[in-house]
Amino acid sequence: MNKKIIIIVGYLAAGKSTFARRLSKEVNIPYLIKDTFCSAICLHIPIENREESKKFSIATFDAIAYVTERFMETGYPLIIEGNFVMSGYKGNEGAVIQSLIKKYDYKSLTYIFWGDTRVMCDRFNEREKLPERGQANRAFTELTYEDCVHLLPPLGEFTVGGKITKVDTTDFEKVDFDSLIEVANLFINSDTH
Repeated sequence: MNKKIIIIVGYLAAGKSTFARRLSKEVNIPYLIKDTFCSAICLHIPIENREESKKFSIATFDAIAYVTERFMETGYPLIIEGNFVMSGYKGNEGAVIQSLIKKYDYKSLTYIFWGDTRVMCDRFNEREKLPERGQANRAFTELTYEDCVHLLPPLGEFTVGGKITKVDTTDFEKVDFDSLIEVANLFINSDTH
């Protein structure tokens, strides 16, 4: 058994999902990405506005927590990704993750993706225009800078224990993704569980 969980959290449009997919391939463990999970759940359900999208976001986290627990029951490692928060309108996602880690005696590595708020907001608004974004994950309007500040989680509060690595993704060209993957490899392959 390899009772390890890698959690990728952070700002909207900070590159969390892209990194989760790459990391999964590199360390050969499965991932659950909140946005793609939500899109799959809502594939045949029309989402008309931001309020409906928020409800599905909450339900998606519940589904991710359910699947995460099924992995943990068997002692398998996994990666979960999302803009999880410790508290807020979506509940206390961090506490749920933390309770699962404690219940199943898992070790955790958390990557916190953050960056310049204006850059993240611009990226988010550009991403909203892409057809692959899916209705379940849309804001349904272009976000102002003030909207983005309100939606960005207070990252200093996200802690579920374990090792934390903060990643500034304001400029993707300046991020050493290979070294971040090496951190994960050492974590996954370490003898301590």
